Amino acid sequence: MEKMVNTSLVENHGMSFPIGSTLTENGVNFCLFSRNGTSVDLLLFNGIEDISPARIISLDALRNRTYHYWHIFVPGIEKGQLYGYRVSGPDDKQNGHRFDPGKILIDPYSKAVAVPEGYERNLHRNPGIVNSPSMKSVVADLSGYDWSGDKHPRRSFQQTVIYEMHAGGFTKNPNSGIDAHRRGTYAGLIEKIPYLKDLGITAVELLPVFQFDGQDAPNGINFWGYSPVSFFAPHQGYGTGKDPLMVLDEFRDMVKALHAAGLEVILDVVFNHTAECGASGPTFCLKGIDNSIYYILENDKAVYSDYSGTGNTMNANQPVVRRMIVDSLHFWVGEMHVDGFRFDLASILSRDENGRPLDNPPVLWDIESDPVLAGTKLIAEAWDAAGLYQVGSFIGDNWREWNGIFRDDVRCFMRGSPGYISKFASRFLGSPDVYSHKNREAEQSINFITCHDGFTLNDLVSYNSKHNLANGENNTDGGNENFSWNCGVEGPTDDPYIDAIRNRQVKNFLALTLFSVGAPMILMGDEVRRTQNGNNNCYCHDDKITWFDWNLVEKHADIHRFTKLLIKHRLVRDTTREEYSMSLLQLMDRNLITWHGVKLFSPDWSENSHSIAFSVRSLSGNLFMHFMINAYSESLDFELPVNIGDRKCTWKRWVDTSLESPDDITEISEAPWVSEKVYKLCPHSMAILIELM
Repeated sequence: MEKMVNTSLVENHGMSFPIGSTLTENGVNFCLFSRNGTSVDLLLFNGIEDISPARIISLDALRNRTYHYWHIFVPGIEKGQLYGYRVSGPDDKQNGHRFDPGKILIDPYSKAVAVPEGYERNLHRNPGIVNSPSMKSVVADLSGYDWSGDKHPRRSFQQTVIYEMHAGGFTKNPNSGIDAHRRGTYAGLIEKIPYLKDLGITAVELLPVFQFDGQDAPNGINFWGYSPVSFFAPHQGYGTGKDPLMVLDEFRDMVKALHAAGLEVILDVVFNHTAECGASGPTFCLKGIDNSIYYILENDKAVYSDYSGTGNTMNANQPVVRRMIVDSLHFWVGEMHVDGFRFDLASILSRDENGRPLDNPPVLWDIESDPVLAGTKLIAEAWDAAGLYQVGSFIGDNWREWNGIFRDDVRCFMRGSPGYISKFASRFLGSPDVYSHKNREAEQSINFITCHDGFTLNDLVSYNSKHNLANGENNTDGGNENFSWNCGVEGPTDDPYIDAIRNRQVKNFLALTLFSVGAPMILMGDEVRRTQNGNNNCYCHDDKITWFDWNLVEKHADIHRFTKLLIKHRLVRDTTREEYSMSLLQLMDRNLITWHGVKLFSPDWSENSHSIAFSVRSLSGNLFMHFMINAYSESLDFELPVNIGDRKCTWKRWVDTSLESPDDITEISEAPWVSEKVYKLCPHSMAILIELM
């Protein structure tokens, strides 16, 4: 039975700051923002599975409210205390109000969220009291963790290679060699740091690790995590135990271990929507605290605007929401030591309360100019699900952008589509047609061919069409235009000729990603040809289709070795201090590149051209590289430069993707000499020659 506690029995009315639950020596201060709520109850629970609170403290609107902040100090309670809120107010959907005093609401600022085993998402869609366990907030103490002198690696983007990965899927496969209770956890990821270090990448970009609703999907499984419940709490499902506080330390252990290995941690953050979805979605947080404040609404505020494709859209430029987003970023940088953020559907953050794009979005400038975030990597997915596309025009000076144009144009050229030769050349040079108008750094562009959303690299060269029937949506989900090419057979094949072409294409894409101007990102498992069996939207699969298959490291050891050597030599390329400060426009003005075709100085820019060659000189002049790319279906003979200035060329073959391992790539010091004046390049392949001055 619920026990009511009169507010007059509480010693202190509490404070309006900090927001959330704040542990002190004598108890906990609770503070919650709700402008339109008329009454607030603080609920204290004894157990995670409890349906009813053990104690209810009703906040007095006169003594426990300052402006729109409801607050109270409760003496005697300690860390680990489970709590939630009930908020009463008008049920007036035409004005955006959806208060439901029957719902148990988590604290938006809670640093830990307890998810009971009996939680059922669909039961929280109906109004009124739910006779089933609810998610609960947990009072946390962040002060006692030993960081052991941990520091941010602070790598420049010029010296960054990003590895996009799923924190759980990386180690969840039984063939990972990790004990069962640590598979799919932050702790399990720590055990695989030697693999990441050996591969050579410099930063991991983790798919969402904010606490998310794992049941937010048509089939009840949300694996990717783009369904946030909290913007502060790390996802409990990636912990090794059921203690919701233990996951805070395990996340920090992971960050500390990655830093000790010289690797940065970038989080894929979702501030554009929440797991509460639209009008028919559940109520467990912002919808019940003050719906009209937190979400963009339309049609007299009865309908949720959906620029995210998930049913709702955060009202990110509303002052209270802006503050929450920045406070979240402060928490992850200050308390959890992360090094950067990739903002999912970041263009949504440029919309006002009516959904219109702003020229100078306040929240983006808040992030851009914040001193706590100075030096933090900021990466925008510069589009949203409603068609707003801002690649090349995203606001601010410090933001980098996922370059979807690079992905699409390189895919199209390498599969042999006509009309892409000029676009391909621009992508290799850092997309000056997209970025040079702002005089931006060469690494403004985050170059990638694949990411979590779409085909893996293996599937890009193995399937012409998506195969998503296993998702239960009749193959209607996922992108239809993938610019893929199956090399002649749809899906797996035993034909050695087809597989050889696929291997070449995989190497081509890896080499172009890692050596194009910009900051490269590769997808987890692409270095060993991980497959999802043609599924290009695996958000709802927590199984071997999305897990890293560790047997592939040996099966595709040639691709793994190829990737390692590419990364190694990218990071030791001839660089100078001058190069680090050079903008893309200045780089172009240096005339460091000379274009060729199969004939020297005669590039073919015509509609049906499928080949290009170019010579590149380093800024210091100590290294020359000659690239040849043949996306044609037949072998081509490329003339080689004979002289560099007044000096005769002595080329060495460093890379040729048509050759078998280990000849496909060598250590530069072991690269064989090329004595011929013409280089025969096989179809669907590329070669890189080097000349050391």
